[in-house]
Amino acid sequence: MRIGPYELPNNLILAPMAGVTDRPFRQLCRQLGAGMAVSEMVSANSLLWGSEKTQRRANHSGETEPKSVQIAGANPQLMADAARHNADQGAQIIDINMGCPAKKICNVMAGSALLKDEPLVQQIVTAVVKAVNIPVTLKIRTGWDSSNKNAITVARIAEQAGIAALTIHGRTRADQYNGDAEYDTIAEVKRQIHIPLIANGDITSPEKARFVLEYTGADAVMIGRAAQGRPWIFREINYFLQTGQHLPEPGPREVRDILVGHLHNLYEFYGEYAGVRIARKHISWYSKGHPHGAIFRQAINRVESSNEQLVMTHEFFDNLISREELAA
Repeated sequence: MRIGPYELPNNLILAPMAGVTDRPFRQLCRQLGAGMAVSEMVSANSLLWGSEKTQRRANHSGETEPKSVQIAGANPQLMADAARHNADQGAQIIDINMGCPAKKICNVMAGSALLKDEPLVQQIVTAVVKAVNIPVTLKIRTGWDSSNKNAITVARIAEQAGIAALTIHGRTRADQYNGDAEYDTIAEVKRQIHIPLIANGDITSPEKARFVLEYTGADAVMIGRAAQGRPWIFREINYFLQTGQHLPEPGPREVRDILVGHLHNLYEFYGEYAGVRIARKHISWYSKGHPHGAIFRQAINRVESSNEQLVMTHEFFDNLISREELAA
């Protein structure tokens, strides 16, 4: 899988997710087998560039290359300015968000709302490609709703404008994240364009990744929600694609060690106060499916310090380890 001058180590990509794909999570997923990880979306509004949140979102210090930053907005000039700004800050790939279904994004005609205005799509992708000398990628959905699926048209616009790779989430904006992702549109787009295509949506297992790659002809798959609390899904899929065999699921000892390392990185990145609060959702994801997980989540969500979080996390997983050893 190649994007511009960058040859990715594999064809598995971590999806940009607001509030999730910060630098600690991107780095962790890369360590566990993702070929590339895309940042949380950064606003094209220059008034926000100096904010602590925006600066943190665009922080790629020490990150594995290539560093891909997603930008969101609806004004071609502002999007071009945002692309230049992020390139100056170290971004090596700019990704344009035309896939986010969130109301607060669509209400300002950004994200997937742009799919309703094909001339504006063309203006934005053209402006951004011309603004920077690094690869520009685009993420879209199959259309606005089931009556207005225009992914093929938008894909052709993107290719003609010089977009280096296209990601398609196999749902319309109206679908949000409901129902099953449909891959027929992705397969048809792949047949119509010559740039790399990345398929996204409902890729939750090694078997599903292989099916989507084969069914759509996509060059890569993008994984989002399935990596929450399971960042090792990338190495599992990688191994399966290469060998046809399954890696064993990580045991509680390895899950504990991965989670504890993740928590330390969150505390270092955000500081004590914010780090503890952001860690809560990750702890919740990691602990799902384990015995007494609900009770543990209720308790740990009330603690206020990183030390308390770490102590309770060790206790929870150490109990799972003891249970596993007794059963062996």
